[in-house]
Amino acid sequence: MGSRLLVFVVAVASAALLSDSPRRALFDVPRLTEPLGGFGRALLSPLAHWDAVWYLGIAEHGYTHAAGGGAGPDAAFFPLYPLLVRLVAIEPTPGALLVSAYLVSLACFGAALVLLDRLVSLELGRDTARLTLLLISLWPAALYFGAPYTESLFLLLTVAAFYAARTGHAASAGALAALASGTRPVGALLAIPLALILWRYARSRRDLAWLALAPAGLAAYAAYLGVRFGDPLAFNSAQAFWFRGFTGPWTGVKDGAVAAFEGARQLASGSRSPVYFTRAGGDPLIVARQNVLLFGALAAILVMLVGAVRRLPPAWSVWALLSITLPLSSPVGPQPLMSLPRYAAVVFPLFAWLALVLRGRRGLTIATLSVFAAGLVVATGYYATWHWVA
Repeated sequence: MGSRLLVFVVAVASAALLSDSPRRALFDVPRLTEPLGGFGRALLSPLAHWDAVWYLGIAEHGYTHAAGGGAGPDAAFFPLYPLLVRLVAIEPTPGALLVSAYLVSLACFGAALVLLDRLVSLELGRDTARLTLLLISLWPAALYFGAPYTESLFLLLTVAAFYAARTGHAASAGALAALASGTRPVGALLAIPLALILWRYARSRRDLAWLALAPAGLAAYAAYLGVRFGDPLAFNSAQAFWFRGFTGPWTGVKDGAVAAFEGARQLASGSRSPVYFTRAGGDPLIVARQNVLLFGALAAILVMLVGAVRRLPPAWSVWALLSITLPLSSPVGPQPLMSLPRYAAVVFPLFAWLALVLRGRRGLTIATLSVFAAGLVVATGYYATWHWVA
């Protein structure tokens, strides 16, 4: 958990030493993110930014109606994480909820690493497992494992489901997949890789029936939205508020390449007017730089994905492919690859493959971990000062 200490130290120092982004006034809700004064504020507020505001709001008062009726934009955020935050909090006050959010995230991440170590050791060996943990902990978007986000919870549930299936516990695997689909919609697709594992390791082929539980979390949330707002698919329609929508399989690759090319030309021009990157919402130079960096992250992720498909067990390959396909098929307006590094952070087969490649290559391992750690430090510093990261 040393990586979490690094993230917290960088976040606290950045928030204390660097000026905040003007976007803070637009997106922050201090009552939720800064309910504690003095030391508590300095320690816990720097990582409670962006989507964390939405999760904390849901934990406090539930889902809200949109101005014109129906569900609000918070319907895009699935309920299991804020529900756990609410249950762990001693009382539903902003201060207690903020502390609870960190406890849930850190506890889930610690448990996820323990199970990931066991799972990778089973399949790929102890040395590969240890290196996998280092890589996933230092990946630049790993900052979200210590923030009030769903990353830690979703990683725990997916790894636990894989481990349960690998050890022949079909009922547990189905139940864990159901919880995962109550955390993120892609969790419902866990049934596919888990079926591949259970086909080999289940005590009986009839045990595969337990995987019918996988979409239960998603179905329960849809039922709630239908009763509360009259729209069981509000979680999908709410995506329009975030400029995200399905445009076709892997269209994000093409759109991301175009955005990166336009961004590079914008950066070369040095102009803060949208000369080449005309779709930018905000400072064109900042958005252009982000698009170039995101395309670089995409290239690295695709290399890891191809490697995972070629060398890892079929179930791991399928899960990696499904996990990356979803965000690449629903690009975001001016930033088609927005949040892709964050989504990749929970795709553990990517890091397991990279660990396989690096195993026994000390110099290359140190170089890779150093690049990851440097990226984590920079990303955390930007995030803590209300600059959009990943």
